Amino acid sequence: MGKYFGTDGIRGVVNDGLDAEISFKVGQAAAMVLSENKGGRPLFTIGKDTRISGDMLEAALVAGLCSAGADVMLLGVVPTPAVAFITMDVGADAGIVISASHNPYEHNGIKIFNSEGFKLSDELERKIEELIDAPERVIRRSDGDIGRVVKKNSDFLERYIDHVVRAAEGGMGKMRVMIDCSNGAACKTAKSIFSRFPLELEFINDNPNGININEKCGSTHPELLAKLVTAGGFDLGLAFDGDADRCIAVDEKGQIVDGDKIMAICGVAMKDRGKLAKDCIVATVMSNLGFHEYAANRGIKLRYTPIGDRYVLEQMLECGYNLGGEQSGHIIFLDDSTTGDGQLSAVKFLSVVSRSGRKVSELAAEIPTYPQILKNVPVKGGNEIKNAIMADIRLKELIAREEERLGGRGRILVRPSGTEALIRVMVEAEHEDTAVECSENLSKMINCYAEEKFL
Repeated sequence: MGKYFGTDGIRGVVNDGLDAEISFKVGQAAAMVLSENKGGRPLFTIGKDTRISGDMLEAALVAGLCSAGADVMLLGVVPTPAVAFITMDVGADAGIVISASHNPYEHNGIKIFNSEGFKLSDELERKIEELIDAPERVIRRSDGDIGRVVKKNSDFLERYIDHVVRAAEGGMGKMRVMIDCSNGAACKTAKSIFSRFPLELEFINDNPNGININEKCGSTHPELLAKLVTAGGFDLGLAFDGDADRCIAVDEKGQIVDGDKIMAICGVAMKDRGKLAKDCIVATVMSNLGFHEYAANRGIKLRYTPIGDRYVLEQMLECGYNLGGEQSGHIIFLDDSTTGDGQLSAVKFLSVVSRSGRKVSELAAEIPTYPQILKNVPVKGGNEIKNAIMADIRLKELIAREEERLGGRGRILVRPSGTEALIRVMVEAEHEDTAVECSENLSKMINCYAEEKFL
């Protein structure tokens, strides 16, 4: 991770780590770096989710971009993957997303795509960071070289919607589906996308007010969706996150079908149709051991990466794979999209379920699930404290002792969050009580180390 860019762009609490001043500097720096890269005036698209702070950060970004000679096309509230698609579609040089994805409304973030719809390279992010810290090196344009906000194409969003709808290979049969829009960007597109199919639809959490995004809803909080799906007799439910790049499903019994299981079900269907490149799926080290077993039993190889969709994508591009993602529901169908797209994933999943003629619970039940305990341990003091804790030999020794207790029938993963002031602890074991005890031991020790390091 860089000084400002984490695994998923720049993130922070608004006006406490991420503010208009930083956004202005990011705009200036990005404009200058992309100008040098292009050898002329660049065009940026900007999209945002429904957070109350989006307008403020957008205005600051636009001012910074234009002052350094870039033109800007404002897309308004749109899903993150729509920004990637539209950036390519209109021939822009880069796209910026103002969103903190699944995080609470007081957080926000800045993520930049290149002209091909992929996240910026580490090298370009590093150059932008250098200019953020050295604003005197930025050339402020004058006269006719100042950038401007250009008129957007009136049907750009409709073309994105058409693109997602086309992902339903083989069509889709009748189903009753409840959709949780997480009071986020999916509110702008979900009704248009899913109404194109013969589905009986009901939408929840589709009235954003700027502060209710991800609030006890969406892919990180599917409890209400699960309850309503079972109570209403729906065939399944779908939940997106704030910027609609993730999708989690709920079966007709109210059981969660996470990203691992969605990838497994879609991956097998793709393999059966000869469309799974190299019969391989790219997953992260967080993927459940049950997913590993299921894939192996069906002749599918798994490749593993560190946590973060950028690492999944790097592996896919490097090795020629076309399906990969995370347990969180961030799934990349590379034949259709350059980034994770929750609504496209949902369309793919609905199409597979429809063709199977089976209930979602039946498909998901074939994939075993090992008990997996996740804990987020708050850490004050920023990346330096997180890195110091992770490097502490005592933590490494404790992890080794706890892994020995698992006897080869489980895993431990301790990692610093790339977007929040947290250290994340994951323990997977054959028995839930063992996983709980291990995770509590690790969390307690990390808390002790955090206080020690901060003091």
